[in-house]
Amino acid sequence: MNRRDALQLLGLASIASLAPNSLAALASAGAQQAKPSPTMNPISLAQWSLHRRFGLCKASEMPTTVADAMDFPKFAKSEFGISRVEYVNAFYRARIGEKTLGAELKKRCDDLGVSSVLIMCDGEGICGAAEEKSREEFAANHEKWLALAKTLGCHSIRVNAIGEGTAEEQTKRCADGLTKLLARAKPYGLGVIVENHGGLSSDGAWVVGVMKAVNDPMCGTLPDFGNWRDGSGVLHDPVRNVGLVTPYAKGMSAKSYDFNAAGDETVLDYPKIMEQVRAAKYTGAIGIEYEGKRLGEAEGIVATKKLLERLGCVA
Repeated sequence: MNRRDALQLLGLASIASLAPNSLAALASAGAQQAKPSPTMNPISLAQWSLHRRFGLCKASEMPTTVADAMDFPKFAKSEFGISRVEYVNAFYRARIGEKTLGAELKKRCDDLGVSSVLIMCDGEGICGAAEEKSREEFAANHEKWLALAKTLGCHSIRVNAIGEGTAEEQTKRCADGLTKLLARAKPYGLGVIVENHGGLSSDGAWVVGVMKAVNDPMCGTLPDFGNWRDGSGVLHDPVRNVGLVTPYAKGMSAKSYDFNAAGDETVLDYPKIMEQVRAAKYTGAIGIEYEGKRLGEAEGIVATKKLLERLGCVA
C-alpha cells in the first residue's frame, strides 16, 4: 500500500490518489548537524517509510503494537543514525489542535540533536479546485501545519498540486491555489513545495508549467524518484522527469521499493537519477521514503541509506 492509497483508506486524503534549487535559507534550514560538501547531499528520513509501524496501513499489515508518532525523531536517530526528519501530517492530525504539540515534538528533536526538514501535508482540500472559494479553503486549511512547521524549524511544507478541469485549467487553478497558500506561508518564513503525487503532477513538464505560472522563489518542487506513474500505473521515465523538476527543487524524496544482492534499487535507476540531481546543483536534503513489501520497513530504510551513501550522500 502506498501513501495515497493508505490516506484514502483512512479517509484522510480523499484527493491524494488524483493527484527545491532552493534559496540559501531554505536549502540550509534544518541541517545544523553535519556540513556536507556541495556534492554530498544530507540524508533525511521521511516518516512514511515507517507508516506501518505507526499504524497507517491495512488491517492485515497492522503491527501488534502501534508506535507513537512522537517517537519518530528517536527512531530516526537511534535506529538509523539519521539526524533529519520529514513528517507526514496524517500522524499528527488527532493532536494538531493541542497547543503543546509543537513544543513537545521540538524538545524531543532538540534533546536528540535531530533537525526537522518539512511536513508533508495531505487531505487539506483541492489546490486547483474549480471554485475560488475552495482554493481559498485549501490555503486556509494549511495554516495549522504552517504554524507547526515554524515551531519545529522546518523550511517548508509539502502540498499536492491537484486540480479540476483540463490540464490548462488545472495549471492556472493550481498556480492560484499555491499563490494563496504562499501568502499565508511567507509570514512564517516558510516555503511551499509540490511533490509529484498523482494525476497531472506525475508529469514533470506539467509541474514545470505550474512553477512558471506561480513564479515565486518561495515555491518549488519536491521530486519523488518513483511517483511518475500515469492513471494506469505505468511508470514514465523517472530520470527524465526528475531532471525536469529538480531545477525548482527545495526537497527530494528517494522513493525505493526493493533491492538486489548488490544493494541496487531494482525499479529505479538511482545512479542516473542522482546525475540529474547533481546536474541541477541541488544541495538540500534527500529524504528516504521506502515503500516496499519484501523487505521490512527498517531493512528497506537501511538499504536505501546505504545506496544513497554509496552515491555520495551523507547522514
